[in-house]
Amino acid sequence: MKAEDLRSKTPDQLRDELVALKKEAFNLRFQKATNQLENTARIRQVRRDAARVSTILNEQARAAAAN
Repeated sequence: MKAEDLRSKTPDQLRDELVALKKEAFNLRFQKATNQLENTARIRQVRRDAARVSTILNEQARAAAAN
């Protein structure tokens, strides 16, 4: 997931994306706890994607407040 792709989305779309990523992170943590997780690198990728979405949401909120 690239930041430039996320910047073209609306805040509502970004919030939906963030919710989906958090759900996926929860499911991955659950799989890890039950030793069913196959791709351990996916946890890191999802966590970073969620942080990226949050950052862009905050950037857009600051930009809207500045105007």
